[in-house]
Amino acid sequence: MLKELDKKALVKYFRSLGLEVNTSTKARGHQGFFVNNRIDISKNVAEHRFIPTLLHEFAHYIHTRIEAGVNRTGGTLERIFNSSNPIYKKELVRVTQFVDESSRLVKLYEMRDKIRAQIKKQEFIIKEDYPEFQRSKPFREFERFIKKSEARYLLKYDRVKILGGFWRNRERIITIDGLERDFPEIPCAFAACIRLKSLQRKGARISARINRYKKYYERPTELFARLVEGLYLDEEWVRALAPETTDRFFELLESGYYGELKNILK
Repeated sequence: MLKELDKKALVKYFRSLGLEVNTSTKARGHQGFFVNNRIDISKNVAEHRFIPTLLHEFAHYIHTRIEAGVNRTGGTLERIFNSSNPIYKKELVRVTQFVDESSRLVKLYEMRDKIRAQIKKQEFIIKEDYPEFQRSKPFREFERFIKKSEARYLLKYDRVKILGGFWRNRERIITIDGLERDFPEIPCAFAACIRLKSLQRKGARISARINRYKKYYERPTELFARLVEGLYLDEEWVRALAPETTDRFFELLESGYYGELKNILK
């Protein structure tokens, strides 16, 4: 079985297939990287992660043999499994979350929830003075105030440098954190409105990161690579997480659909 192979044997076998395998690079900032018949494994990868990472990148190579343009498009599960069964993606997401805990994006979701709670707090402060306030509707009182105040610059940025004086040689820096200090005349509700806008910007950035990472982790080629990696780490558990997918995988493996991958798993 796979666990009986050492890394030198795997590297030697991959090279015999015509692959270039490098184990002393930074792998473009990743643990491993595959492109154009070349596999790079980071010189900084932990020893226990070497073989799983090598197999992950080899799975990308196998995928390119099945489907063209994988590096650009991410491929399709239909071609990987020669089937359009929708259960595969659902099961493979579970496998990915087992193989790579960071794919759960726990910290990002926690940050997003914290931002949402802070937004509700600012909204509550505004409604103490303006009960009819709604984020989705114009806030006329605030708009009349802010267009006459330099605090309006903080509606787009958390920190702004303002140039003043006749020759514009005097600098003044205003910040979200120093809002009341910089603008002592600002009503509490309006300060909360500015902070709410800042929190919405932060929330949008976090949501964009979540969507970007989800798109990466759910690329078919990544789902497939983590399936292969997971079968090395714990085949029994991966079968439990993805019964239909693994059944199909081994069916295709036996038929030779995944080419040289069969020589490694058997």
